[in-house]
Amino acid sequence: MTETDLPLVILAAGLAKRYGGGLKPLAPVGPNDEAIIDLVASDALAAGFSNFVVVVNPQSGPSITEHVRRTWPSHLDVRYAVQPEPRGTVDAVLVAYPALEGAQSFGVVNADDLYGASALRLISEHLVSTTETNALVAFRLDRAVVGDSPVTRGVCHVGSDGRLIAIDERRGVRRLPDGRFEATDGRSPHVLEAATLVSMNLWGLRSSIRAELEAAMNDVGSGEVLLPELVASLVGRSDGPRFEVLPTDGHCVGVTHPDDLDLVRSAVATQISRGERPAKPWLDR
Repeated sequence: MTETDLPLVILAAGLAKRYGGGLKPLAPVGPNDEAIIDLVASDALAAGFSNFVVVVNPQSGPSITEHVRRTWPSHLDVRYAVQPEPRGTVDAVLVAYPALEGAQSFGVVNADDLYGASALRLISEHLVSTTETNALVAFRLDRAVVGDSPVTRGVCHVGSDGRLIAIDERRGVRRLPDGRFEATDGRSPHVLEAATLVSMNLWGLRSSIRAELEAAMNDVGSGEVLLPELVASLVGRSDGPRFEVLPTDGHCVGVTHPDDLDLVRSAVATQISRGERPAKPWLDR
C-alpha cells in the first residue's frame, strides 16, 4: 500500500448470537439481494477509501471470502485477516495490522451496519487531514435504531472543542411512543432524547494506537475487549490519545435481530428512492 492509500478494516468475525448464528455480513438487504457487506464496501469506495482488510473468523471466513470473490469487482484490493478466537473488536483490529502493511491511518467499520457514504466520508477526510487525532462518527439516536427490539448504544459525551470525553454504554434502549427512548438498564437518565449522539463503531484510527490496543489485550489475558470500552478508558486519561467526534445527520441501519432484516431492506429501498445511494453497488467504481 502506498502513502496515498486509505484502508478500511471491516469487522466481519462476530458470532452473531442475537441473530441466531447466521452470517449477518451476508444478509441480503439490497434490491437485488446484495449483501450488507457489499453495500458497506461500495459506500466506502464512494467515500474515498481505496482498499479493504476484512477480518473473519475461522468458521465463517471461507463463506465470506468466497462471496467477496464472486461478487465484488475483481480489481479491488481486498485482504483478509483471521481472528482465531472471539476476543472482541480490539483484538479484531490488531489481527488486521499485518494486512495494513504499514498504513499510517485506517478506518474501522462493522460488516453488518450501513453507515452511508456521507458518514464514511467524514472519516476518510479526517484521516487525510493534517491533524493526527483519531476520530469517531456519532449518529443521532433516532437515526441509529431499527425496529422495536432493545439494543445497546454508546452515548457520546463531547467537549466544547469537539473532543470525545466519554462513551457511556446504555443497554436495553428502545423507542418510546413520543419519539424519545428509554434505557432499561436501571441507570440514569432513564429517558434519552432523540438527538442524543451515539457511537455505531465507525472509527478513524492512527496506526500509533496499536500500543494501546496491545496493552489492553495483554491486561485481560484470554478475555474479550471491545473497542468502545477501550476508547472510553483512553479518553478518560490525561495522557490518552485524542478522539474527535464527527457528528452526522445521516442514518445508520444495521441487522442485530432476525426481525431487523425486512426493516433494513425497506430502509435501503427508501435510500435508493431518495437518491441517497445507487440502485446497484459498485457503480462507476
